[in-house]
Amino acid sequence: MTAQYELHGDIAVITLNNPPVNGLGLATRQGIADGLAKANAETAARAIVITGAGKAFSGGADIKEFGSPKAMQEPNLLSVILSIENSSKPVVAAIHSVVMGGGLELALGCHYRIAAPGTSVALPEVKLGLLPGAGGTQRLPRALGVEPALNMIVSGEPIKSEMLAMLPGQKLFDRMATSAEALLEEALAYARSVADARPMPLVRELPCRHPQGDAYFQFARNMVKGMAKNFPAPGKCVDAVQAATKGKFDSGMTTERELFINLMWTPESKALRHIFMAERAASKIPDVPADTPLRAINSVAVIGAGTMGGGIAMNFLNAGIPVVMLEMKQDALDRGVATIRKNYESQVKKGKLKQDKYDQRMGLLSTTLSYDALKDADMVIEAVFEEIGVKEAVFKELDRVMKPGAILASNTSTLNVDTIASFTKRPQDVVGLHFFSPANVMRLLEVVRGAKTAKDVMATVMVIAKKIKKTAVVSGVCDGFIGNRMIEQYGRQGGFLLDEGCTPAQVDKAIEKFGFAMGPFRMGDLAGNDIGWAIRKRRSVERADMKYSRTADLLCEKGRFGQKTGAGWYDYVAGKRDAIPNADVVQMIEDYRKAKGITPRKISDEEIVQRLVYSLVNEAARILEDGIASRASDIDMVYLMGYGFPIYRGGPMNYADQVGLFNVVQAMKRFALNPLDDAKFWEPAPLLARLAAEGKTFN
Repeated sequence: MTAQYELHGDIAVITLNNPPVNGLGLATRQGIADGLAKANAETAARAIVITGAGKAFSGGADIKEFGSPKAMQEPNLLSVILSIENSSKPVVAAIHSVVMGGGLELALGCHYRIAAPGTSVALPEVKLGLLPGAGGTQRLPRALGVEPALNMIVSGEPIKSEMLAMLPGQKLFDRMATSAEALLEEALAYARSVADARPMPLVRELPCRHPQGDAYFQFARNMVKGMAKNFPAPGKCVDAVQAATKGKFDSGMTTERELFINLMWTPESKALRHIFMAERAASKIPDVPADTPLRAINSVAVIGAGTMGGGIAMNFLNAGIPVVMLEMKQDALDRGVATIRKNYESQVKKGKLKQDKYDQRMGLLSTTLSYDALKDADMVIEAVFEEIGVKEAVFKELDRVMKPGAILASNTSTLNVDTIASFTKRPQDVVGLHFFSPANVMRLLEVVRGAKTAKDVMATVMVIAKKIKKTAVVSGVCDGFIGNRMIEQYGRQGGFLLDEGCTPAQVDKAIEKFGFAMGPFRMGDLAGNDIGWAIRKRRSVERADMKYSRTADLLCEKGRFGQKTGAGWYDYVAGKRDAIPNADVVQMIEDYRKAKGITPRKISDEEIVQRLVYSLVNEAARILEDGIASRASDIDMVYLMGYGFPIYRGGPMNYADQVGLFNVVQAMKRFALNPLDDAKFWEPAPLLARLAAEGKTFN
């Protein structure tokens, strides 16, 4: 049973018990409805208390039912709330820990509410591209006041119960419990005190007005429009709350329901709901049970004090885990520590970090010039130069000094983790942890599973990733893993577009208008064009059949490596990241075309976007076929968290699903006819071709 009924003397208690957050799934809703009916029929029960077991009152909708017809199956949440309001006996919500979404809407339907201090209160539906759909936009403004309620609904952010209880005139909480431990006893006492109260108060009957009326809502709408950009839900939240101030409660409920249903069908909401589920799915490894024993990680070593090593170290310092950082020379160590210190001092200056936290984090950092000083660390992560010979030297030393059971991780972005593991006598302890730059900011962590990586190592690093606030996605071993293997094809298409008539600025502007954080040429300048140059040189030996535009090599031959040299595809002014188009680069591209006998043509933004995005999709389909990624949604998470793919489009695979895989395949067939492109690449991956033919989707 996910909702339990008990009689505590003369008070009936209905306890939601659907771990982990008492989601309001069908069984739970039915249990509440049954409990209400039983309590109202039971002579001994004078009043009713609804509370939650474990670590939440209720976190809202059950994610296993989210977006499915089951979510609206009777009794749906609207029906349950109506049953509470119509109860012949008073219903008291005893709220603690977490009350969010449908859980808060359920509590607002109760006649009285008592809350424990420290409770997180929120209506977070906007984060899924929706608005509260069970009366939240109508009841919360009546209980809390229009402005604070609208702020909560539009932001979706949680606020502590004691802060809300301090608002003047609020009727959200009738009482504050002295503590979470005392909540039930105090709720029972409160229920007895109101057991004979008649008539029973209903939030729906409270007045709802704003002194400035429509002027306030227009101001709110303008503010939201500037912040929401590509997301329609925040603006619709304003409309729904305004409806609460305009007429009767039932009329406002009709408006809320219409807006909710319309938002459910928007591509933006579908994308956000997809991301919500995808992020949770990514944390699960199909063949690694949830109860796999973990290795203890109480200390970490980092090899390399450069930009990447320092950023990696900061993640663990932020989580309160001691770090020892190793370099070969003292001046390199000093520079690394100085950079970490500078980063933290900047946060202190901006008020984002308190001085005591800064002191605590720096106190957890130690440095060394000797591998022997790493012997007691539970995990070591190397962040040295991306060359297999360098990695070999490092891992042979780590194999020598690290204690048995320590996890040996490589931050490699392209190299073979199985080869790296072979440099040790403990390949089961070796794993790839590919952080993205800047490592202390970017959320993505590619966890690369070697052929011999132990299951407990995988389970441990997934838990550690969460502790350091990363979104971890598991990849198999291949050149470039998931993200960089795909980005190579994206970059190749960028080069072909230059050959055929585009400028770097045109390509970047088209894909940025689509929603990317930056286009392929600005991204190349940021990462360093010499990195791609090195990969192409390696490819010329390993994959002589791989076709590239020569423009990027010509750029590198001029020493234009990007922002770090002040010149790449664009020019840069010291201290700024503004990309300034360079006439000599455009002339270089034009000269290359002439030398190749290419007549430039006008290329539409639509073609630019399709070629860049569908190149990601086709390579991703091959990655799925190869078993490098377990799920299409994992690939979406990689591109959303690590490569600036627009959130409101839900990742490349979700976007392809939205466009329709049949349409994607038809576009690829057109691109294959282009003599300046790579016809072989544009052959749809077998998985993509099959799904398109069957009318199916990736997700």
